[in-house]
Amino acid sequence: MAPNTGRITLWGIEVFLATLDEGSVSGAARRLRASISSVSQQITSLEGALGVALIDRSTRPVQATPAGQVFRLRAQTILSQAQLAQAEVAQQDLTALTDFRLGMIEDFDRHITPDLLSDLGQAYSACKFVLETGPSHRLLDLLDTRALDVVVAAEFDAVRHGDMVEVHPLINDPYIAAVPKGAVAAGGDTLAALGDLPLIQYTSRHYMGRQIAQHLEHAQVPLAHRFELDSYNAIMGMVAGGIGWTILSALACHSVPSCAETVDLVPLPFGTLSRRITLTARKGVLGVLPEQVAGRLRPLLQARVVDPMVRDAPWLADDLRVLP
Repeated sequence: MAPNTGRITLWGIEVFLATLDEGSVSGAARRLRASISSVSQQITSLEGALGVALIDRSTRPVQATPAGQVFRLRAQTILSQAQLAQAEVAQQDLTALTDFRLGMIEDFDRHITPDLLSDLGQAYSACKFVLETGPSHRLLDLLDTRALDVVVAAEFDAVRHGDMVEVHPLINDPYIAAVPKGAVAAGGDTLAALGDLPLIQYTSRHYMGRQIAQHLEHAQVPLAHRFELDSYNAIMGMVAGGIGWTILSALACHSVPSCAETVDLVPLPFGTLSRRITLTARKGVLGVLPEQVAGRLRPLLQARVVDPMVRDAPWLADDLRVLP
């Protein structure tokens, strides 16, 4: 390949890294919201500027060539430094922020995310916001690959990130039982009252489901389940219909419309279990912005989640709490 036939650009570097992360040009185009032809052209231009082939297009998924592997290490540093420089400049005037890619767990869709985006939209009037909603593990993967700037998700696998990220605690989210309306008397024996009613289990493909399954195993509570679902709405709908009962986090239950009218929420009948929801960002890239977003989230969580849930279920007061 003839050398020096193009220029190295930050956009070209971002496209190159996204293509390797996604394993295809089309995947990079989807992630970057660009056309396939534009992504392909950026890679060609970058290869022309360096005078070497960076990506082996004959493999599926595509892989870096030996030269591409060397450049990838430098490219990640270059992109991180550019983002850090942008953040340092933005700290002087955060209202000048132009792009913000936010990942949020589904639990916040109904009560928190709309208010947060509205709040941020007013504070950063020139900024374009991109929201990604999904399970915690997928959002954290997107943060790892620089597809997202900030992620609000369940905290887990801390060793995976180490010193590369900054973590801001938001809320302690206890697991509770959701049962058909009137099935369990106040202060009664939950398991005895439910009898042979089956457990509707949240999918073990997600962290929440695995955490619940491990808790049940540790408590040595053999509960048969015929249904394993990944939808809060579907699970709570089945509970409301008397088909079974379930274990979910308080936030998950609160995110389902009209839950209180059709389902009773009661303490977990075998020990306590909770998860921590945090805001995570790559350390040093966005300056004070992650801390500011966390600061905007905490009062929203208190007003929109903790206060109404504790008012209706005072037994939640010790465990459902906003974290400093």
